[in-house]
Amino acid sequence: MAITLSASKRSTIGKGAARKLRSADMIPGVIYGHSREAQPVAVSTRELGRLLDRIAAETTVVELDIDGTVSRTLIREIQRHPFKREVLHIDFLELVAGEKVTVDLPILLVGTSTGVRNSGGVLDQILREISVEVDPANMPTHIEVDVTELDLNDSIHVRDLKVPEGVEVLVEGDATVCVVAPPRMEAEVAAPEAAVEGEAVTEPELIRKAKADEGEDAEDEKK
Repeated sequence: MAITLSASKRSTIGKGAARKLRSADMIPGVIYGHSREAQPVAVSTRELGRLLDRIAAETTVVELDIDGTVSRTLIREIQRHPFKREVLHIDFLELVAGEKVTVDLPILLVGTSTGVRNSGGVLDQILREISVEVDPANMPTHIEVDVTELDLNDSIHVRDLKVPEGVEVLVEGDATVCVVAPPRMEAEVAAPEAAVEGEAVTEPELIRKAKADEGEDAEDEKK
């Protein structure tokens, strides 16, 4: 099922125009690509909010309907208010048939590892997303990693990932995705050894060094 979003062309740009759009419940944006010049657009605040609540924005192909003309796009950047969830601006990349794109796919760990279940280990995820090059027509929304067989001190590296055909990983194979660390125990405090009877205790010499002389707004519009 295609993901669609309605948009309209806009002829005015700049901070003032952007504020007027937002006051009218519209979000300013731009669509660009290798075969077209950057074109300012506007989308419904409500419609965009509903869309972002149900998709992985960076890895979902969106059919952007601009006044009746449909373009297949990826959302490339979402600018938000620094203190609110309010979207200030959105960028769309138009996709060209047969042309690969570079995206960051989330890494999803599935299962409970043997080391966690039986030995009280801690599963640490070091890498949470991975950069890949892929044809948008065959782009997965994420990469799953089964950690069930991992025991204490076992790890999974990028080279161990099973990626779909046509997906080219752009990260070094030695990069660690996750590791099962031993249980975190409290450090033992060693008791000081008792002085040998009759042996003089020598205080350590204290050496001090001489003290040395001490001599909000997010970007509203892309032009």
